[in-house]
Amino acid sequence: MAVVVPLHGIRYSAAAVGDLSSVVAPPYDVIPDEALPALLNRSPYNVVRLTRPGTNYQGAARLEQEWLEQGVLAEESKPAFYLYEQAFEGGVRRGVFGAVGLSPYGGGQVLPHEKTHGGAKADRLELYRATATAFEPLWFVYRGAGTALPKLLEEGFSGEPDTLFHTSEGDSHRIWTARDPRWQASITEEFSRLPLLIADGHHRYETALTYADEVGASAGAAARHALVLLVDIEDPGLVVQPTHRVMRVAPVKVIGGEPAPALEETLAALVGRAAVGHYAGGAFQVLPLEGELPLVELHRQVIDNLLGRRSAEDQLIYTRDAAEAVRWVDEGKGQQAFFLAAPDLAVVLKLAEQGRVLPQKSTYFHPKPPSGIVFMRLDRAAP
Repeated sequence: MAVVVPLHGIRYSAAAVGDLSSVVAPPYDVIPDEALPALLNRSPYNVVRLTRPGTNYQGAARLEQEWLEQGVLAEESKPAFYLYEQAFEGGVRRGVFGAVGLSPYGGGQVLPHEKTHGGAKADRLELYRATATAFEPLWFVYRGAGTALPKLLEEGFSGEPDTLFHTSEGDSHRIWTARDPRWQASITEEFSRLPLLIADGHHRYETALTYADEVGASAGAAARHALVLLVDIEDPGLVVQPTHRVMRVAPVKVIGGEPAPALEETLAALVGRAAVGHYAGGAFQVLPLEGELPLVELHRQVIDNLLGRRSAEDQLIYTRDAAEAVRWVDEGKGQQAFFLAAPDLAVVLKLAEQGRVLPQKSTYFHPKPPSGIVFMRLDRAAP
């Protein structure tokens, strides 16, 4: 079902930049503005100069070209997959970077799982137009059980990596470059039987579709592909966190829940059941719900009814820190908070296969792979 192929990756030259940790950075959309100066000062070649150029998109394009001409960046002469391992506090996650063929939602090859809004897509589209480069990977998950993918990837991870670096967060990162055409063909064949779920990057996937249509890219062209990190849904290092909701208004008092003494007990009561936590007026409660995925039922059974004709996009603010949600209510930034347990990815995938789209901010995968590991040019005849 999915088209997953190797690519002529563009990577930093260690000889030019030294330790790769000085040039990588978190994904563009999780970097607070106040953190940008430190990243810019870390290296004259830090990737944020390309991924966060403000509105100077043409400046990013010129800088990328300069770095290619100077040997700061170099493009692979032969297509490759890039196997990637990220070791972090509490786990190790493995995946593979490849080029995934774009297909409109509804075709079954690539499945979305949450709604998006327009602002982020407009910014990334301008960067695509100026640079014709995918600087940051999307993140997809797949179900590899019953295929040859686990064995093939284990073979790919054997031997010594060609790149190793450590980031300031304490994570270690290892990369293997897989250039064997026969191994690549086997990977492509196995993925061709599977649907892929967008874990992180809905906005950028939709941007890539828009860009490919805009430039009139042919079916096999690089612009008809997205740069993607693919991770097995059963990888023990695949960590997904909930995103809690704070509602700016409280038009109706929420009652009928199970009283809870404090935040910690509220969160603990959510694990393994269809329920959400609630906080307003200094009191916590646990709200039992009906259905498979508490997030979906929270919106369907509670939030949508509370908001009526009001837009959820206008009335909800989000945080992954439950204590912050409580503070926002206490400070008057919002009037009530809803807490969620981590979603079950198997259920998310099942709903996506059924064509169900979840509300915005339904999942948060952690930790994010840093940007700067590999880029993909979009103006090539093939990835």
